[in-house]
Amino acid sequence: MNIVPPEIQHNPKYWPWFKIHAGDDPLFRQYEIDLPIEDIEGEQEWQQGQQHDWTKPAQIILSGRRPGPNFQLRYSEKRKPNTHPTGKAGPPSSQQLCRRCRTTFTSDSVRPNSDNRTPPPWAGPTRPPLTSSSSTNLVSVLPQALLLVVGSSMEIKSLSFPADSPPLSVITAAKIAALPFTADPSAAPESPPSFLFSNGLKLDGTYVLLRYIGGIASIPDFYGKNAYDAAQIDEWLEYAPIFSSGSAFENACKYVDDYLRGRTFLVAHCLTIADIATWSLLAGTGQRWESLRKSKKYQNLVRWFNSILTEHNNVLSDVTATYVGKRGTGKPVAAKSKENQGVSQSAKSVNGDASGKAVSKSSSFEVDLPDAEPGNVKLRFAPEPSGYLHIGHSKAALLNKYFAERYGGTFIVRFDDTNPAKESNEFVDNLLIDIDTLGIKYETVTYTSDYFPQLMEMAESLILQGKAYVDDTPREEMQKQRMDGIESKCRNNSVEENLKLWKEMITGSESGLRCCLRGKLDMQDPNKSLRDPVYYRCNPIPHHRIGSKYKIYPTYDFACPFVDSIEGITHALRSSEYHDRNAQYYRIQEDMGLRKVHIYEFSRLNMVYTLLSKRKLLWFVQNGKVDGWDDPRFPTVQGIVRRGLKIEALIQFILEQGASKNLNLMEWDKLWTINKKIIDPVCPRHTAVVEDRRVLLTLTNGPEQPFVRAIPRHKKYEGAGEKATTFTNRIWLDQADAEVLTVDEEVTLMDWGNTIIKVIEKDQGGKVTQLTGVLHLEGSVKTTKWKLTWLPEINELVNLTLMEFDYLITKKKLEEGEDFLDVLNPCTKKETAAIGDANMRKLKRGEILQLERKGYFRCDVPYLRPSKPIVLFAIPDGRQQTSLK
Repeated sequence: MNIVPPEIQHNPKYWPWFKIHAGDDPLFRQYEIDLPIEDIEGEQEWQQGQQHDWTKPAQIILSGRRPGPNFQLRYSEKRKPNTHPTGKAGPPSSQQLCRRCRTTFTSDSVRPNSDNRTPPPWAGPTRPPLTSSSSTNLVSVLPQALLLVVGSSMEIKSLSFPADSPPLSVITAAKIAALPFTADPSAAPESPPSFLFSNGLKLDGTYVLLRYIGGIASIPDFYGKNAYDAAQIDEWLEYAPIFSSGSAFENACKYVDDYLRGRTFLVAHCLTIADIATWSLLAGTGQRWESLRKSKKYQNLVRWFNSILTEHNNVLSDVTATYVGKRGTGKPVAAKSKENQGVSQSAKSVNGDASGKAVSKSSSFEVDLPDAEPGNVKLRFAPEPSGYLHIGHSKAALLNKYFAERYGGTFIVRFDDTNPAKESNEFVDNLLIDIDTLGIKYETVTYTSDYFPQLMEMAESLILQGKAYVDDTPREEMQKQRMDGIESKCRNNSVEENLKLWKEMITGSESGLRCCLRGKLDMQDPNKSLRDPVYYRCNPIPHHRIGSKYKIYPTYDFACPFVDSIEGITHALRSSEYHDRNAQYYRIQEDMGLRKVHIYEFSRLNMVYTLLSKRKLLWFVQNGKVDGWDDPRFPTVQGIVRRGLKIEALIQFILEQGASKNLNLMEWDKLWTINKKIIDPVCPRHTAVVEDRRVLLTLTNGPEQPFVRAIPRHKKYEGAGEKATTFTNRIWLDQADAEVLTVDEEVTLMDWGNTIIKVIEKDQGGKVTQLTGVLHLEGSVKTTKWKLTWLPEINELVNLTLMEFDYLITKKKLEEGEDFLDVLNPCTKKETAAIGDANMRKLKRGEILQLERKGYFRCDVPYLRPSKPIVLFAIPDGRQQTSLK
């Protein structure tokens, strides 16, 4: 903002007259007017409580809050005499600040002195005379310098917000309005975004900040041309959050699309904060909006969205790349030129520090569910409670969530609890915890066991219809017959015989335990899943929910198509490994006489050196090869999070794979690279020295008395706070660092300065035992080869155990029929004793940090007492992992 030049400020011939009205509207904030002012009404508390000498500029402070949508400034060019109406040199003592007007600043700007005085240089071109009742918008009437009069000392110091929920609309509006600010993503979770001003004042709330930006921006009519426009903008600000509601998203798109028919902007005929808020919320939904945007479904909405993106491409690309990332806007659909190819995928941290760039690419999520009707889609995630959620399940869960939100449908969790031998309440509880960890919201939780009575009735009905039969053929023989297409001897039993054996199964009798119920489909079908699949088996083991009530349980193949249809599921998402069973699924629903449920396939997520079979993972748990289902070597959600993976990285990684049906073997390095880009910009830095053969360096000219200095925990992120570093004349170095040093070599001690190595002492084995050096703090750190981490020799240092992990198997991919026991990794864990700086006593469990020059770590066991070390888990950074020794 321009400031009125002093030579003009102090020249009386340019002093305007002001009549200012301000009230106590709850949306007011403090303003400062730094121009000479006369004729003042209202309770005005003069600077330091004294009258001003009106031969000098005055400063008036209006206390209150930012004016609302009726904020206007009226002025007239009528001329007044050279003196104050009272004939005094200052404001009349009887006048008070008017409290009648709540939302309007009114200014009568006049040129005192003679009628022939020219306007001041900062007043802009001469305008036609206005009457005292003429009114127009502040932005369009006042010269730029005078605009500064309102709020010139209210500079935005910072915008604070929680790192996991940046206020995209506020950031976008401020960037477009060219308002300088510092992003501070260190606010507590769930807290509203806030502006902190240079004078200590503060504003909270997304739409309060948007209104503030609209009021001070130099963009014409950014908050409306008049009170009616401003009211319409407020309506849109209240409506816009509907785009964040999964169930209402499609309906909102349709409403806005219809509204924009024949319109270029949401309000009036220019860009306003209503457009910015709505655009930002759409862009923030990521691939959900992108999929619709590339379709022809909402052409008016897409036209409007693309026009804004094209007009403000640089700003919008930067903001969405930083705060939306891979879920960004891609490129404008109608744009052809390179400069309009939309939002670049700059990999940036939450505080805006660029950490690399990548080329934008479309996500394979941009597919449609067959016959899906917006608002009438219902999906389910149906895990078996026989283990913890792993990375493969996460893809299925997130895909269901994505499509439910995209079509404005509903999403439920159903536990397929049909095998009591494998299931437990522990798995149910932890699966729900894992689903919550993924940030997935569901409508309700159901259980297949809730439908056991109806399933038994359906089974008996199929027996009566001749569509199912009871078979007592031994399991191995039955499997061979199915492979060879040979009918069972029981296939043509009478209905009466089948019902008799069915009752034996229900009671769990000796003869019943030898039987199973099979569907009578087609034993000659090339698709072997249709060769009379098993519908029910006997199992006397108590169920984790309903105890010993039942002795028979339905198979997944029988229960799933029944419950899907009964619960109103419209689309069943299944991984492509079940492809051959799709025909069976549809045939069983047909035999049951139930509504058909659409199947949508996606590729299973496979990772190198990784077992995802719950049966195989259970083997590791039961045989003590790992410490539990949350072991950091496990591919479970709890395991990889415990190792240090941020859930945002997992979600981004999975969403990048999309709903493609192509089978892929994914590298872990890609996932850990995404994770590094998230944690590196914000995680604090600490120092550790490996305990084994650590070396003492004596600085002969070091400080005689230790002193402490506070330094940042992260040099580029203030939100990480500070740490206390002690400087002494005796410091510890790693043996590995000491071994590379030579006499008279100058090295840099990180966060201190340079030192020159004078003496190197070694033992008979050639290992360095002690060093002597002299500080050379005036030396340049740019010229040294070695930058060394160090710790002071003090009692406050803490003991550490650094844990590194490797894959559980040594082969990238197991071939069909290959036994995983033949490729077990003999060494999957390595412990290293170390000492760390005293600040690490404050670490909390789960906190992620970087040990300088050693990598990223997650605190698994925090400081308890001196004898018990802090346990830190090493976090892979995406570089090729080497085997542990």
